[in-house]
Amino acid sequence: MKWLFWGSVAFVGYTYLGYPTWLWVRSRWHPRPVRRGFYSRPISIVMVVRNEAAVLEGKLRNLMHLNYAGNRPEIIVVSDGSTDRTNDILAKFAPVSGIQAILNAHPRGKAAGLNDAISAARGDLVVFMDARQEIESDAVRLLTENFADPTIGCASGALMLGNLRTEADAAGIGWYWRIEKQIRESEALSGSMIGATGALYAVRRSLLVPLPEETILDDVLIPMHALRQGTRAIFDSRARVWDVPDQGTKREFARKVRTLSGNYQLLQLAPWLLTGANPVRFQFVSHKLLRLLVPFALGPLLIASFLTPGPLYRISLVMQVFFYSLGIWRLFGPVPSPIARGADVAHTFILLNTAAIVAFANFVTGRGIAWARDV
Repeated sequence: MKWLFWGSVAFVGYTYLGYPTWLWVRSRWHPRPVRRGFYSRPISIVMVVRNEAAVLEGKLRNLMHLNYAGNRPEIIVVSDGSTDRTNDILAKFAPVSGIQAILNAHPRGKAAGLNDAISAARGDLVVFMDARQEIESDAVRLLTENFADPTIGCASGALMLGNLRTEADAAGIGWYWRIEKQIRESEALSGSMIGATGALYAVRRSLLVPLPEETILDDVLIPMHALRQGTRAIFDSRARVWDVPDQGTKREFARKVRTLSGNYQLLQLAPWLLTGANPVRFQFVSHKLLRLLVPFALGPLLIASFLTPGPLYRISLVMQVFFYSLGIWRLFGPVPSPIARGADVAHTFILLNTAAIVAFANFVTGRGIAWARDV
């Protein structure tokens, strides 16, 4: 049982600690900074929505107040078979704001909508975003500055979970995002990051390829295609977009299941990601794929801690049981303030790894995850 214990420790340790440490060292040992500068070429902002009447008007007003240094960006919004007031809102804004609305009568999915928007786009850069999040006024301008460097093919903004007005960050999921952003920064500084922040990222239009209509993770597949063509994908923490930190455990769980299922789907849609055609294959496996397998190491780790004699293994068992109990406690109600932060972390850890198990079940059973709206 000792080999099972230490093998599980090594796997989980590398995934959550070893890989980020290697990235940090590499990014300091051989950094590849971005040569930012003023970018004056035309850009297109594209967005696919379905039944987003509750947030769409606010988002369009948000876009109208962007502080962009060049000409006003072209804005293209695709309504994917919306049945609420989404189309009416677009009709209201289009004449006065110059927004180009593409109204699809029947739902075809986000990827199909993005293909429509990309086909209509005329800007040298295409900026992708979602409807729900609020973008800081300088975010798009800051993001485009990265493209003054000809080696950059994709640039991602930073998703902040909290309140834009107070800049208050969130616990729990916010903890997870802080770590994720640090990993992306290290990846970008040492070469290229893996994927992008779906709420705000930009790509050179010349690098875009049509997406398979069933694509779940456009914000990973599109940047990876840019990398395959010899460019870099980088992370810019200055370009910030804000989202509601707590949308309820049920919705957060569904969103993570969809994201992790999308990682499995990538292997079917783009098997070249596991070949030499992927210039960041090692990082892709370490960042995206190993996390999918962590739950299958956590179970053996718990069992091995229980069955292996010795004080070290008893301490490990107690720590695991306490950690999981804390997360379950947080799931069913508030936790006293002295341990509330730890409970949030434990709750998030359990949520993410349970979602990974569900995503694996979806993969082996062939159950598809459809795009419904901005989740």
